This record gives sequence, structure tokens and C-alpha cells, in this order.
Amino acid sequence: MSQLDAKINEHVPSLAVRKDLTKTIKGNAIVPTYVLEFLLGQHCATDDPATIEAGLDQVRRILAKHFVHRSESELVKSTIKEKGRHKIIDKITVELNDKGDVYEATFSNLGLRKVPVSSDYVRRHPKLLVGGVWCITDMLYEPSDDPKHTPWRIDQLKPIQVSKFDFDQYLQARAQFSTEEWMGVLLQTIGFNPEMFTRRGMLLQLVRLVAFCERNYNLIELGPKGTGKSHIFSEFSPHGILISGSEVTMAKLFVNNASGKIGLVGYWDCICFDEFAGKDKKVDKNLVDIMKNFMANKSFSRGIESLGAEASFVFMGNTRHSAAYMLKHTHFFEELPDKYIDSAFLDRIHAYNPGWEVSPIQNELFTTGYGLIVDYLAEILRHLRSEDFSQLYRKHIELSDDLTTRDRDGIQKTFSGLVKLLHPSGQCSVEEERELLHFAIECRKRVKDHILRLDDTFEAKRFSYKRLEGGEEIAVKTAEEEQYPNLAIVRRPPAPASSGPVEAAATGIPGASPPAREGAAALPAAEPLRSGEHVIVPENVKGYSYRRLFAAHLAGARKITIYDPYIRTFWQIRNCLEFLQLVNALTPEGEEVQVDLVTQSDRELCVQQDENLNQLVETTGGSKVTFSFDYDNRPTFHARSIQTDTGWKISLDRGLDLFQRYDMNALSLAAADQTERLTKGCEITYLLE
Repeated sequence: MSQLDAKINEHVPSLAVRKDLTKTIKGNAIVPTYVLEFLLGQHCATDDPATIEAGLDQVRRILAKHFVHRSESELVKSTIKEKGRHKIIDKITVELNDKGDVYEATFSNLGLRKVPVSSDYVRRHPKLLVGGVWCITDMLYEPSDDPKHTPWRIDQLKPIQVSKFDFDQYLQARAQFSTEEWMGVLLQTIGFNPEMFTRRGMLLQLVRLVAFCERNYNLIELGPKGTGKSHIFSEFSPHGILISGSEVTMAKLFVNNASGKIGLVGYWDCICFDEFAGKDKKVDKNLVDIMKNFMANKSFSRGIESLGAEASFVFMGNTRHSAAYMLKHTHFFEELPDKYIDSAFLDRIHAYNPGWEVSPIQNELFTTGYGLIVDYLAEILRHLRSEDFSQLYRKHIELSDDLTTRDRDGIQKTFSGLVKLLHPSGQCSVEEERELLHFAIECRKRVKDHILRLDDTFEAKRFSYKRLEGGEEIAVKTAEEEQYPNLAIVRRPPAPASSGPVEAAATGIPGASPPAREGAAALPAAEPLRSGEHVIVPENVKGYSYRRLFAAHLAGARKITIYDPYIRTFWQIRNCLEFLQLVNALTPEGEEVQVDLVTQSDRELCVQQDENLNQLVETTGGSKVTFSFDYDNRPTFHARSIQTDTGWKISLDRGLDLFQRYDMNALSLAAADQTERLTKGCEITYLLE
């Protein structure tokens, strides 16, 4: 087990499960993930391979023998009748029959209703009364001559999902982890490997969970196909539902005026509209209007009566174009059906999660480690819906007074939800508050920026905040503003009211400067290069390449030395190859450049490392680049830089390792084009010595 896995098993031993086992066991069983993980937690909560295998066999037997499929409900009833007793797995919902002073159970798949259930079970498992619980139940069949008598009896009932929890225990467990570790715990809980994500990448995944812990929260995420947008909403929580955007009607979502039955908003904490984008979809304008009212006021009308509900809305859809294309030609809402491209509707969205920043789902992104049982986390998040951390930042930070009420509400709800996820006790450092608030402001700013492209009646606002102690105002920019500054600006917001300076901030990093140059493929403009120039490459953005960052400073060099102790693994050595490709492309015909690498030998990979580096020496033979390498195994060798015989020293805090993992398949665009890869985020300083 990894260090994080060991820590999870130490502090939440009975509530953790190895996540890859869920896929192994599911097969054809139409059972929610949270039910499977509960069973795995009972039988496979160990790191012993033999015990895990035995536990998997036990869970398979339980599902095969006792799970009730709707299509086989009559067969199961017959089995109970003929045997007199039989265990079943089904979802049970209990109601109080006040006329008969008895609790009565309804079986979801078996189709039985009004089965008497002991009040003792209801007292011990109150969730039976609220939405129902999946249970393993001993059913009896006891016929009687009384026609009013039901022959069905519950002998024993045991929930197989979390029916109660200790919130204080959860807070105690959280206190044992650092913020970075807890982000990893949450990522592993929803099935992802945190080692494959940057800190910003983890926030982009976790913001999807805010809808489960924040009442009446409205989130939109549009991006390329295959990024797992609906993964969290399909089977993560028994309190959320995933529906196709084209299947929504007023009666289904809000209320059926004919029957008076309340729709989905009255029963679910989170409603995710999957496949929400699509120009060809037919949309009822009346539905859009009632959605607008509900998203703004948390209420909807049924005739003359106004009803309230707490459901959060999440809108997920695919985009056809890149962020840069949309910035240049249209807006970020272009893929929505026309009736939803309504500034009043869009202004009620609290946050826009940039789906183009999310890595495409690949096998290596999924974890084989341990995480919390998803149903347990779902219950914790539901409990946190009653908490409000939206004002927590106000002790230390002040939002711009230029923001509208809706801007402020959107920022505060996203901030509150992220605090609930990462700091459920409400205790966090000022810097952690600032980080989450900055991210929340960016998510709301993305909504507002693209409403401005649609509606001239909206005014541009200053999205900024101020540290109360220092009084310094920090302007927040979205990642795409940093990446494409000439494309992102539509209308400039008003200048700050104070005469003090406004500090530019890269995404999530106050004090950051925008990239020095634009353009991925073309050489930088012929402008004087300045010594001391400092560039911050944001996390989780595309458009950066070695050419963009290094070409101007390498031009004219005939000897280049790379100091990087971490050119060891295959993909790190591939980075080195791509640097050599750039140097080769920059070198005029008839000239040669010597490139020397100084790195460290890896104890475990030294043989393979040596072979790969020697292969680089061989493959560059006959080209305009002559490559050599040497090892410097001093423990003090840490600094990474590129130095040229023209006097430039390029200081790199990440060395050549600027990109997140990507598909190295020969047919992968990211493998062929660095600008299609997501960055890790780094700082680069150019010095002329």
C-alpha cells in the first residue's frame, strides 16, 4: 500500500475499500456502486491478497443468490413461498400507516407493498423513512385464511448501505490528514489516482461534488468528450440522479399539475442534466422560465401555490471547439440549445467548470488504492448541506464591492462547498481560504465574461478581492485569459475605486504575470529579450511548448547545457528528445549545436536510463545536434536550468518536466504536439549572464 492508503486504513478502517475491486465485482449486477462498496467493505477490508480473493468470492455468491432483478421478481416470490424463508437484496422504503398504527415496507424490485415492519428497525435505521435503504432481508411467507392478512413477513433486516454515521468521527479522521492528503483521499474515493493530477486538476474534479453538499447550487461544465463529466453523478450518491437533458419536462422536474405529484426537485439533492448541450434539441420555453425562477428563488409554482425545494442543478455537455476557437469566434455557451442561451438563465449559474482543462479518462487515471465507501461520503456531504461556510473568508478577505449580488452569491456558494469538502470543521488557514476563494471567483467570472459576449445590457465588473491586513487588491483572471490574453477580453471592467495598485494574478496564484509571449508554433516576435524576465506557466492549461518558452533564447547558441537531475524515466527522456528536436529545428543548415545533459543516475532504473540516453546519443548522430550526457550524483544537485554559450541561463523550477502525463500512442495528437498537453504549472526565469 502507498503511504496514503496505509493512513486511510489506519484512521477509517471500517469505512475504506480498495476501489479497483468494485469494477471486478460488478459484472452484470444492476446494483449501485455504493451498495457494492458496502459489501466489499464488509468482506474485503484488508490488504491480504488471499483474504481479498475469498471476500470477492463471498460477495459474488451473495449477489448471485440474493439480489432481486425486477424481471425475476415473480420467481423470487415463488421461491420464498415454496421454501417458506429466503434472503433477498432489495431497496426498502418504509411509511407509517397511521390508521393501523404500523410501519409498512415497500420493496423496490420485488414489487411488494404494505409489508409490516418492526418499529425497532425504523428506530435503528431512520433512513428507511427517507428515500429508502438497500437491505439484505430474511423474508417469510405465512399464509392465512384472513383475506386482509398479508402473508409476507420480515424476519430480519440488515442495511447494506450506510444507514447512520458519526460526523464527529469523520472530523477526527479528517484531522489526521494534511489538505493535500485529504484531496487525495477524496480523489481516490471517487475512483481517481491523485498522483495523476495537479492540485488545480484535483480542484476541477472536486468542484463537481459541491452540488452534493451545497443546497440549490448551480454548476455547468462543458468540454470535450471522454473527460468523465458524468462519472461522479451516475452512481456516487443515493441522493443524486443523472438524467438526459432531452428527457426533462416540467411535470417530471417540478410538478405534475394533473396529479399534483411533486417532481424530481422534491426528492433529490442533486440533479445532473447529462448531454445538456446540443443545438438540435427541442426545449420547452416554459420549462426554461420555471427553471430560472427555481434557480434564483429556490421555489416554483403549482397553480396558485408556491413550493420550495433544495435540489442543486448540474449541467454537463460536450463542446465541438477548443476554448481558443470559442474565445475568438463565439462564447463558452455556444453548444447549448438556443432557448438556454438566455442571459437571465445563465446568470443564475454559480460556477462554470472548464471541461477542456480536465484530462481525458484513461486507465492510468483510475486508482487501485483505498478510498472511503462512496455511500459514507455521500451521507457526510448530505449532512453538510445544513452548514454554511459562505462567510468564512470575511475575517481575512474582502470581495470587490463592484460585484453584483448574483456574482457574490455564486462565489460564496462555490467557496462554501469547497470548504465543506476539504475543511468540514470550518477550520482552515488564511492561505487555504484564499486559494479556494480565488478558484471560486474564477469559476463565477467565467460565467459572467461570456454573458457579456451575449448581452450588452450587462456591465463588466471587477472580479477581485483584497486581503484585509495588507489592503492589496488582487485581480482574478481565468486560465483562458492568462493563456489567450488577446482573445479573452470583451469589455474592460471599471478601474478600481482605490488608487492603489491591482496585483495581477495567474489562475490560483496571486502575483503571477501572464506568459511573456503568445503563439505555440511561431517564433516569438523580434523584440528585445530582457534579463530577469519571469514567466509563470499556469496549471492545467494547453498552448505551451518548448518552442514558445525557449526558442528566442536558444537562437544563435552553438553549445547548450541542460542541468536536470530528473531525466530518468522513459517519459522524462522523451522530454529531452523533444528539446533536441527543437534545437535541431532552430539550427541553420550547415551549422551544428552541441547539447550536453547533466543529470543523476536513478538507483532502480539506472540500467534502463543508461540504455535510453545512449539511444539518444545514437539517434542524434548525423543531425544538426550532437548530444552527450554525464551523471552528477552529488546530493546537493537540485537546481534545474538551461545554459547557452550566448550567455543565457534559463532557470526552471520543474526542469523539462512541464507537462502532465499524456497518451504516448503514436496516433495521439498530444504525443505529436506539445501545445495539446496540459501543463503542470511552473515558474521560469531568464537571466543574461
